[in-house]
Amino acid sequence: MRTLVEQATRSSIASLQARYLNDDPAAVAKIARLRRGAGKRAHEVQDLWGIDALDNLAELMVEQADPPPQRDAEKAEEAVFLASTLWALHQQSRREDKMHADGRHLGGAVRALIQRSATPSADEEGSPLRTRLVRVGTAGSLDSVAVRLREIVLLLRTASEPLDYARLAGQLYRWQNRRDRPGVQREWGREFHLAAVPPAKRRKAVDSGTGAGDAIDRTLSADEEGTYGGYAAGE
Repeated sequence: MRTLVEQATRSSIASLQARYLNDDPAAVAKIARLRRGAGKRAHEVQDLWGIDALDNLAELMVEQADPPPQRDAEKAEEAVFLASTLWALHQQSRREDKMHADGRHLGGAVRALIQRSATPSADEEGSPLRTRLVRVGTAGSLDSVAVRLREIVLLLRTASEPLDYARLAGQLYRWQNRRDRPGVQREWGREFHLAAVPPAKRRKAVDSGTGAGDAIDRTLSADEEGTYGGYAAGE
């Protein structure tokens, strides 16, 4: 299912992004609509019924020999919808930059933003940006994950720092399954640490899944603040 989630997200965003950068009025309108869906659940806003990403996902699921259980399908829809609306928020007013970029992982994007904004002698460990990533990793509900991701996305948009939203969608799908959640948290931590490694060595470490200290720092509690579209805690 994760592959379908990533495929549906990537194909819809890549197409819409290309049209948006070419000043296609229809694409501009679609992105504006998607932004209004940030903070809502999939299918909650009638104006967003039939968005490309969810249509793509539905088609991919129907094509499977064994259709996924309803519960898995709903989690996939929430992941695709959340990633798509966050991308639309990220892409807002960026008519020359692609804010979705394959291979630009969440942890790496945050690390790059820290390095761009810090002075040479700055302590990255104490950076507020790192703290925001840690808070995503320690969130206890999809409500909190979404709120905290939105905070990071707004900072990335200001700096024109792109993000791989297909990968993020896949991670958000897996995060909703308790048994897979620790693995997603480790991925975010590993992405952050590996961004400090020279590019030639980075892919080997990611592919092998090795590396000491790959987990998100757990020193912050998984507190809950606010809501984001009514996602149930722990789903």
